[in-house]
Amino acid sequence: MKTGSFFALATAAAGLFGHAVAIQVDFTSPASVKSAASSIAFDLMSYYTGNQTGQYNIPGLLEQPPAGYYWWQAGAMWNTMVDYWYITGDTSYNEATTQALTFQVGDDQDYMPTNQTKALGNDDQGMWGMAAMTAAEYNFPNPPKGQPQWLALAQAVFATQASRWDDAHCSGGLKWQIFRFNVGYDYKNAISNGCFFNIGSRLARYTGNDTYANWAEKTWDWTQKIGLIDAQYNIYDGTDDLSNCTTINHVQYSYNAGVWILGAAHMYNITKSDVWKARVQGLLDQSIKIFSDNATGIIIERDCELTEPASCNTDQKSFKAYLTRWMAATSKVAPFTADQISKFLLISAKAAAAQCTGGDKGRACGLRWVHDGQIGVWDGTTGVGEEMSALEVIQSTLIGSTAGPLTNTTGGTSQGNYNAGSNAKTAASLLDDWTPTTGDKAGAGIVTAVILAGVIGGVAWMSMAD
Repeated sequence: MKTGSFFALATAAAGLFGHAVAIQVDFTSPASVKSAASSIAFDLMSYYTGNQTGQYNIPGLLEQPPAGYYWWQAGAMWNTMVDYWYITGDTSYNEATTQALTFQVGDDQDYMPTNQTKALGNDDQGMWGMAAMTAAEYNFPNPPKGQPQWLALAQAVFATQASRWDDAHCSGGLKWQIFRFNVGYDYKNAISNGCFFNIGSRLARYTGNDTYANWAEKTWDWTQKIGLIDAQYNIYDGTDDLSNCTTINHVQYSYNAGVWILGAAHMYNITKSDVWKARVQGLLDQSIKIFSDNATGIIIERDCELTEPASCNTDQKSFKAYLTRWMAATSKVAPFTADQISKFLLISAKAAAAQCTGGDKGRACGLRWVHDGQIGVWDGTTGVGEEMSALEVIQSTLIGSTAGPLTNTTGGTSQGNYNAGSNAKTAASLLDDWTPTTGDKAGAGIVTAVILAGVIGGVAWMSMAD
């Protein structure tokens, strides 16, 4: 059946299930898309109380587990709000976004705040670093002088992670976890190395500094050699130091694909190399193949959406936000992908909007944009991940009308500091002054302990970026 006929059925399906299509969008009208994005952004921000007196009011943080969201997902959400401002021009949330992104930087201004440091992994830190990098590239209003600046924050994250590159095991790569006592310390995964690659390639483009590009090349080469990127451009989740990285966890997540696509696109933008062009195209083609519904072409999180009921955890419910965000950005720095990406995202944007019919307001967005061939049916779930995913894919349909990410020679104004992160405490020095308690260990590993127990036996891991 053709895609168009599926969407013709969406309204009928919604009617059969008793829903009104509350997020109505005319995708030929930028004003209509912006109006829909505004509604979803409002609902997304309703989960945030960090700037409200008397609520869960730590600036930058969402409500924390067990009832809420890990620190990394808050950082990812602020990236979404930078995207929202850039694409729509709506400044309503800029003050809250700036406060959040600057409050959580930590004493060393490298996104390792004291209240999170002992539990965070390289990927967690990387999510906040990428949010700062986006703010620099899009000329998001700079923080006041005396506060950490967007570019310097991204540089600090990159520098601290470069210092953790581990040649002692598997001939390189970043570990998932920073501290030995955290479950997952022996895991080297696609998202941690992908965040590092992503930030490095973007810093290389923004600053023109070859050091960042060289690190990005090195990271790609190691990841491909070890088998986390295969010849067909599948991105696999991770591998294990304890087996000298000879065993691969072949589960695939959309955010792993997305983070590498955008990094590769920046390397193509810098080099104009046929090699990088082929890598971008290969990653894009394979990602569309893996992460879309066969019948409709709508994006799915294949590992967890296809079970009954869907088995996606809180993290996985947000992964489509990052895939769509990074694909949209790719279309600007690797323009040869623009037509393919815009068509792919539009199909999913229509489906995402059609199912935002839940909750008290009749417009809450759910996880599944298509289910058993049906479009326009809310699946009964909602939350930060679901709202963020719908917002990113809907607003991404306007990315073609933006100027694209800047550099320090094309109008970028964020102040950098090449030495940022060089004076930060290392993992070793932090361990010197601190002994983990049972509670500290549990906070970092309560879910992953179960997951990692089955690695040697080949149990498929779920990705929990705690």
